[in-house]
Amino acid sequence: MDSGLLIIDKPSGWTSHQVVGRVRRLMGTRKVGHAGTLDPMATGVLVVGVGRATRLLGHLAHHDKDYTATIRLGVATLTDDAEGEIVSTADASALTDGQIEAAMGPLRGDIMQVPTAVSAIKVNGRRSYARVRAGEQVELAARPVTVSRFECTALRRTVGQEGTVVDLDAEVSCSTGTYVRALARDLGAALGVGGHLTALRRTRIGPYRLPDVAVDLSDEAPRPEMMTMAQAARLSFPVVELDAAQEADLRVGRRLEMVVPADPTAMISGGSGDLLALYRPDPERPGWSRALAVLV
Repeated sequence: MDSGLLIIDKPSGWTSHQVVGRVRRLMGTRKVGHAGTLDPMATGVLVVGVGRATRLLGHLAHHDKDYTATIRLGVATLTDDAEGEIVSTADASALTDGQIEAAMGPLRGDIMQVPTAVSAIKVNGRRSYARVRAGEQVELAARPVTVSRFECTALRRTVGQEGTVVDLDAEVSCSTGTYVRALARDLGAALGVGGHLTALRRTRIGPYRLPDVAVDLSDEAPRPEMMTMAQAARLSFPVVELDAAQEADLRVGRRLEMVVPADPTAMISGGSGDLLALYRPDPERPGWSRALAVLV
């Protein structure tokens, strides 16, 4: 079975699992997974692995990410996005551009963020979203994340039945584990009017960007061409090319007497050019490295 990656522009209204199901049909295999879940409302870059490449996905999910987002100030929802029921409204007409910018400042950098309650985080063995939808009150612990960019690109004020709302277009760059919905919620809370996310598009995961996307998910689509595991590894990790003796040791799971530049480092066959494994520094033996994942 062929193995590799597909970089997909997830359509709005699809779950990430539905994308995996469509790829299973297109590729004729059940061994398909994805890195970095997107909510149904969201669109954009979804990295899908096929065959042995599914073993790379957990490592690719740790890349930082870029988003474009629209936040509505003046309305808070149960899910912190447009798919949840409204829990409060407030007139946002008095908000100035300066007040909004000042409130965005503390949400940048290394911060402690409380994830949105309607998330896939497990609480005592059950997904948080399942507990919320069953009517339970869920309190999730704050966790460290990094928001390296949270910039307003446009503001629009609209008068509705409940008063004026402010729609804020933003660009976000952040670490894995960051919830853009939570940024919307926390910005609205800091301004005293509530807030939620009305649109989200992921434009990048690590080296994988929207301009690179060329996968057709329609029923009539041909079988897509995949990025090889070696190509993905060269984009995602530092690379070491191995000679035949080193490759033989790797294939039986041995440590290698070499200093690798990072955790993880991709080990590529100098002969075939194939991705063989991910290795990491060996803390027990300085100057050596050991396998994180053997992929052959």
